[in-house]
Amino acid sequence: MIGAIVGDIVGSVYEGSNIKTTKFPFFNEFCFFTDDTVLTIAVADAILEGGTQLDRHELYVDKFHDYFCLYPDAGYGDTFFRWADRRQRAPYGSWGKGSAMRVSPIGYAYETLDEVLKEAKLSAEVTHDHPEGIKGAQAIASAVFLARQGASKDEIRSYIETTFAYDLSETIEEIRPRYFFDVSCQGSVPQALIAFLEGEDFEDAVRKAISIGGDSDTIGCMAGAVAGAFWGVPDEIADQAMGFLDDRLRPIVEEFMQSYCARE
Repeated sequence: MIGAIVGDIVGSVYEGSNIKTTKFPFFNEFCFFTDDTVLTIAVADAILEGGTQLDRHELYVDKFHDYFCLYPDAGYGDTFFRWADRRQRAPYGSWGKGSAMRVSPIGYAYETLDEVLKEAKLSAEVTHDHPEGIKGAQAIASAVFLARQGASKDEIRSYIETTFAYDLSETIEEIRPRYFFDVSCQGSVPQALIAFLEGEDFEDAVRKAISIGGDSDTIGCMAGAVAGAFWGVPDEIADQAMGFLDDRLRPIVEEFMQSYCARE
């Protein structure tokens, strides 16, 4: 899941000031982690804690509430902010990309595609119970799973298009000139996956994702999640990203990676 965190941090400085090129400093002193990283780590923490399916539903809610309280200024969407701030427990019907940006740990933690799809749905529907919100989370989680299992890009593309009816036929060059901030899964997940599919390596995939503009940290997070599972994250890049995390978040990432990613 370090790939997701890298994409978030690198994209953080371009969300409010889009850069429509792949030529930019990969990390700089102004980068920071956002809600994408915070909630990705919340999902990882919930997985590490375990429990039954019913328990995990409640556990996801609790973790999202708790991590929000620890990092209230991380840049959450307005609806999630109100939900978490009021500690509400019912979902709010969202089809936004928040379900997909946080889901990548699930692609590592489970051993079958069916398990990944089931858990991705569970993690999404505690807030994003709209079918599009669930679909977006399942698409990213399954792409991560397939990538770490050694599937080819063509196999990943075919599975995503067939299973989720996402159109992955456009190119980054076609998307970039007209892309803008889109809060929906259907308007961001396919674009992130296309950046991965066009990428030549991990860094190139993240650069392509950020270069289309829009919600740069989230597009980078989703593309980075799949690219990291496919190519791995270079040690130097991973170490730089970990340096942006605080002493509360870093141990959760390290424990999760040791438990689920070191076996790859």
